[in-house]
Amino acid sequence: MVDNKFTPKITDDGSYTFFSDEFDELLHSHSGAKQEAQYKFIEPCQIKEKITIKNTIKILDICYGLGYNTATCLETMWSINPNIKIELFALENDINVPLQAINANLLNDFSPSVIDTLKILANNHQIETKTFKGQLLLGDARKTIQTVINQNFQADAIFLDPFSPPKCPQLWTIEFIKLVSQCLEKEGNLATYSCAASVRTALKLAGLKIGATRSVGRRSPGTIANWNGNNLPSLSQQEKEHLQTRAAIPYRDPTLKDTAQKIKERRQKEQDISSLEPSSHWKKRWSN
Repeated sequence: MVDNKFTPKITDDGSYTFFSDEFDELLHSHSGAKQEAQYKFIEPCQIKEKITIKNTIKILDICYGLGYNTATCLETMWSINPNIKIELFALENDINVPLQAINANLLNDFSPSVIDTLKILANNHQIETKTFKGQLLLGDARKTIQTVINQNFQADAIFLDPFSPPKCPQLWTIEFIKLVSQCLEKEGNLATYSCAASVRTALKLAGLKIGATRSVGRRSPGTIANWNGNNLPSLSQQEKEHLQTRAAIPYRDPTLKDTAQKIKERRQKEQDISSLEPSSHWKKRWSN
């Protein structure tokens, strides 16, 4: 029985997502949960290409949720090379989400090996086989990311997939993204569905180079980031100018303990005194 906090919703590609009462948002876009995982995370992180040059692929899935991003990643890799070794750290605040996804059979479109693997991960929070080693870390990602850092985990791909910045600013701050960037391998890629100027600014302040990914299910693109700038699609002039507006002022959380409300209020105060162009002017200029 699905908890009242999460309501299953079918998406346009036939896959299901959940609607969160707490955040008043779907966990995926209406266009399709599987489609979003493929085009927002797997393809931009060049998972297929990495399989051809590495024997072990390391994945960091932030806000694991239903498990679609990890499931799509495993399916992609194992369909090409069943013997590829995969190491995963998955961060999730609410264990009910992956458990309910399993219990409601929302992952049934994936292969049996992927389903079985994620069942064990959801129920035991860890799994180790000949080809897969995974840990599901529960709690506030601002704390659990420290476990990943302390184990010197260097991810080939990071999926950054929290609720939207206005709903969950805690996981889009400069401070948190700097911690996340410590877990990115020098040739690795970080992907997120967000193109918010505040998020892109935080990524740049962490030292990463950024590019745009294609839009899926919404008009706006996503963002791909890495250390060296290789194979990054260029930002459009419109996107570059967005980074020069007040919308680009990032969220800040100096102690990594503040509430969402406090983080939003801090940013608003910074925007109120900023000499940067209001984003409303930018929108008007580009709507003509």
